[in-house]
Amino acid sequence: MRFRRQHPIGNFIVDFVCLDQKIIIELDGDQHGYPMEKNQDQERTNWLQQEGFKVLRFWNNEILQNLEGVLDTIGENCK
Repeated sequence: MRFRRQHPIGNFIVDFVCLDQKIIIELDGDQHGYPMEKNQDQERTNWLQQEGFKVLRFWNNEILQNLEGVLDTIGENCK
């Protein structure tokens, strides 16, 4: 599988995307925990899902503390 980094889709730039599998991986820092950011993230996710993408979101600290679990989740969502 080939992932592209910082790839534009519509009006958005996603962190990582595999266009063949239509999987998007978003890595979120603390700023995504604020209500306004949460709403914007949800609207973005809804739009991307309507375009046929599966969106996987991970917190930065989750990646640092549980990389193996994150990679397992990504692998489970890939065909």
